[in-house]
Amino acid sequence: MQKRKHSWAAFVGGGNKKGEKMTGENARILPKATHEERKKQEAKRKGKLKTLAGKLLKTVVGGKETEEKAGAEDVAGNLLKRPSCRKGEERGTPAEETICRFIEQGKFLEACDQIHNLEHSGNYGMGKSESLYVLLAERMWTVVGEALSGGDRMLLEPLQSVGESLKWEKQKEAEWLGNSLETDSVSTWSPNFWRKDLEEKLMQYMTAQIPPFASSTDADETALKQHLRHLERTFVPRLEHRSDVFREAGLLATYACCCHASLCSHLATLTDSNCFSFSQSLLIYEWIIKMYKRGSQACERPGHSLSLGAQCLVWILWKTEEKLLATARKEVGRALKEAFDIGKPPWADAAVIEILTEKTEAARRVSESLGEKVEAECLEECLRFLESYEDEVRSFIQLDGCSQIYSSLRILESCCLLRTVWHKLTYICSVSTEQNVKVNGFLHRMEDDIMEHFLQTITTKVKGTLKDHFKKCDSGFDHILESLKQSFLTFGKKKPDIYEALVKAVNAIIVTEYLQALLTTPRKTSAMQRRRIVNKIEEDHRMMQTIFKECLGPAAGSLKDPIKTILELVQTSDPEGMKIALLPILKEFPDLRKEHLSAVLDIKDSLSRDDRAALLKSFHDNCRESETEANLLFADIEVKPRKCGLCGCLCC
Repeated sequence: MQKRKHSWAAFVGGGNKKGEKMTGENARILPKATHEERKKQEAKRKGKLKTLAGKLLKTVVGGKETEEKAGAEDVAGNLLKRPSCRKGEERGTPAEETICRFIEQGKFLEACDQIHNLEHSGNYGMGKSESLYVLLAERMWTVVGEALSGGDRMLLEPLQSVGESLKWEKQKEAEWLGNSLETDSVSTWSPNFWRKDLEEKLMQYMTAQIPPFASSTDADETALKQHLRHLERTFVPRLEHRSDVFREAGLLATYACCCHASLCSHLATLTDSNCFSFSQSLLIYEWIIKMYKRGSQACERPGHSLSLGAQCLVWILWKTEEKLLATARKEVGRALKEAFDIGKPPWADAAVIEILTEKTEAARRVSESLGEKVEAECLEECLRFLESYEDEVRSFIQLDGCSQIYSSLRILESCCLLRTVWHKLTYICSVSTEQNVKVNGFLHRMEDDIMEHFLQTITTKVKGTLKDHFKKCDSGFDHILESLKQSFLTFGKKKPDIYEALVKAVNAIIVTEYLQALLTTPRKTSAMQRRRIVNKIEEDHRMMQTIFKECLGPAAGSLKDPIKTILELVQTSDPEGMKIALLPILKEFPDLRKEHLSAVLDIKDSLSRDDRAALLKSFHDNCRESETEANLLFADIEVKPRKCGLCGCLCC
């Protein structure tokens, strides 16, 4: 062990009388310059020791008042400036010399006993003993620092003495409290802080050994892997290597506690970083699991010194798991919002399923239980998203001017996609019955709300366009149909189950509104106007047939087509043929009323009064009440009865 270079005898002002005498004689024979230089060096050395003692004492008794600190520093100074009274020197010097010698030799336990004896001798001031305790502690921490730096085996005995001194402190503190002495005296007793000071010394050293890691969005997984690899291959082995000497010194418990605390603190700092992604947090979690298993295996081997096992890693593992699950929720929620943005086309179902399953699969590769927890969090986040999405859809519906057909179809498409995704998830994940009921409830409500809104939007647009359709050359009806076709074809690419029913519902709305506009057209028209109306009906019918066949394919054959039957009726030239054409109309549309037929006959180019009366009589003879509500196309079409027809009565 390296010796301290300063003289502890000089610190306490002691030394034998012979030494003092020789010093005085030598001083008289030395040149004046040399004598003054020695005096300066002596004063400088004593000043340094005084500052050191005062500073350390100030740290230890930091809870005292300023006046008490100053008094303690004065005591430290008095140790350096012994009184010239030889009787005082004879009483104090031998004991102080012994203490200093023990401190210098690394026999800290013996020094503790000696200082304690001086404290209780009644002839030694408390301030002086505290100063000695401070210097004793300073020398102990020097030994600890040298041991941490990789000192030789010669440090073992002094380090063992450090451990024995800490045990001595606990024993004296227990005795002190057992004798019912004042608690304040115990709390300000310098050795009472030794264990805490040792832990701070160890923590400072260990924290300094951890390489810094910049937590930023630029820190990718490769950099994190390298950092964790360095901790595993350099930092932890170095601490384990140093643990041997602390184990032999009886300080392994404190050393291990500080190792665990420093590592846990660093890992906690990493996991608390808000910029870490789920995959990065999973890397840390996986590394902790690896170190946990390694520590458990080390505990089974005889003679192990230090293992980073359950003692420190269970808590940080739990904290990391919390962070991991929170990150999973955050990333899944953000991805779902992006996938189902009302202003954009929804993602493909495979991409959405990947959002909800990729994290579960990654976590399951690390731990089956972790995978189950991540899966549960992802499913719950899906429910939270659906709840917020439903609110967003309602806001969309309630906004003024929100009548874009394509936007409504896009939301319907998203609902259909969500239903498909959830159906697949019920086979992939452990979906509970309660979750399934909630999701289906969300989807049903959203589909019903947006469907109603969409059909109402179609009705409003078509009604407004057809209002003057038969008066204008270009009312914009063809543009409405073309826009619907493009929207339907885009929507139909996803092939949702609701698609066919939706197109048929739109077809029914268009046909109904078209007939409403046709049958309420002013009846006092010229023959040329009637021919133009018939031509327009024929052209519109052809366009509607083309569009809905393109959207529905073979399914378009099942659509009811009253416009076609009306065209056939008005385009039939002979009255008997018109009677025959009327029969299938009455059969297919039993809700056709007399005023409807009268309005249709008004657009017939050439029809005599007798022929008209015969057709109305045929209608009266063959019409029947509808037994079901099916095909009630004309029921909601209001047509005012014709007043004063050709015969001057109300019957025609």
